[in-house]
Amino acid sequence: MDATRSPAALLLDFCQGIGTVLLQFCQGTGQFAWFTLQSVSHIFRPPFYWRNLVRQLIEVGYYSLPVVGLTAIFTGMVLVLQSYTGFSRFSAESAIASVVVLSITRELGPVLGGLMVAGRIGAAFAAEIGTMKVTEQIDALRTLSTSPFKYLVAPRLVAGIIMLPCLVLVADIIGVFGGYLVAVYRLDFNPHTYLQNTWSFLQNMDVISGLVKAAVFGFIITLMGCYHGYNSGKGAEGVGVATTNAVVSASILILLTNYFLTGLFFAH
Repeated sequence: MDATRSPAALLLDFCQGIGTVLLQFCQGTGQFAWFTLQSVSHIFRPPFYWRNLVRQLIEVGYYSLPVVGLTAIFTGMVLVLQSYTGFSRFSAESAIASVVVLSITRELGPVLGGLMVAGRIGAAFAAEIGTMKVTEQIDALRTLSTSPFKYLVAPRLVAGIIMLPCLVLVADIIGVFGGYLVAVYRLDFNPHTYLQNTWSFLQNMDVISGLVKAAVFGFIITLMGCYHGYNSGKGAEGVGVATTNAVVSASILILLTNYFLTGLFFAH
């Protein structure tokens, strides 16, 4: 820094730096809002590429089942072990079943499932669309009078909104089953009593809230993957940065959105 510069000039440089950051933030926010509006509007406008939609449904749903299922079953197992360690100090072992089913259906199922899918699908979408941009395939779509939003983004958004609740529902069942296995075959719980406690404390809103969260998370994951891929930089480095940004931004938004949705459903 030049020591001969006046305080007024230093203050002007400082304000200029703040203004530059603020303008970049506003520009990025406007660009993201425009991308989101365009993407959502193309979901409801023909033509519809059904074959592309089916392919994305399989990609998001079927191929994500192994990682989501493994995450759910081990989460349920660990949750039972940790709950037993804590509740046994207060002779409250009978509450373990209710804690497990509520924790999985309300929070752990949608959040952990969303994070796993974000790591897999968000990165895949960003890399695929980013590569298409780098190789000018997106420009080729425009040349053929095909909207990239219609052909690339809209089917992925619909697939995320539809398939993530399905994955979370499967994860809820597998997670509760994993907890049942540990409780019955390792901790010697009575199977009938454990299942009875599970069903007696479970309400429809517990499952519905988790599925609604999953649909929102599916939209966030696919949107961030498509957005960062569509706006990726040039070359392999740009695609790599876009992939990383897609996963990180989707994960942060999932955790942030989960707080507000939980407050919306369960705050009194």
